[in-house]
Amino acid sequence: MARRQGEALRALSATERAEIEQLSRRGSERADRVRRARALLAVVEGQSFVAAATRAGLASGSAVTALVRRFNRRGLGALTIAAGRGRHPTYDAAARAKVVATAQRAPDRRADGTATWSLSTLERTVRREGLSQIGATTIRRVLHAAGSSYQRTGTWCPTGTAVRRRKGGSVTVADPQTEQKMG
Repeated sequence: MARRQGEALRALSATERAEIEQLSRRGSERADRVRRARALLAVVEGQSFVAAATRAGLASGSAVTALVRRFNRRGLGALTIAAGRGRHPTYDAAARAKVVATAQRAPDRRADGTATWSLSTLERTVRREGLSQIGATTIRRVLHAAGSSYQRTGTWCPTGTAVRRRKGGSVTVADPQTEQKMG
């Protein structure tokens, strides 16, 4: 005996149907969104939830039931991944700000053991200052997200700026086209 389907799909507006049809054919879209759109189209065409799941490549009819329920409540927003999925950041905003602040200050030659920051010296210093598990790769990602880049001189500088040696001493030079180049 077949199970009764869950709640029925509400009537779609013309724009919703056009968007779902377009999304189901789009090759450059995320595969999970395309599968959900195909499942909804199959339900609109009158197929059962199990048949719609099979046609769209979803695991079961209950996945389509949940999709229809979400679509009835949220509309096209049901095709995207729900918030809260994926890995949560290991380090909060305060920890990331601490890494950036450490990289922006000049190193103390005695305490930090260096005259310029490298990833390994930054890692040692930040670990000593309280983030005992942070690694060099995480530091690099945090600095890159904050707009810094590794310079040829072996130091980290904000993107678009560089320290140049001149006869009168060191000068910080800024590229006025940084925003355009970064996109």
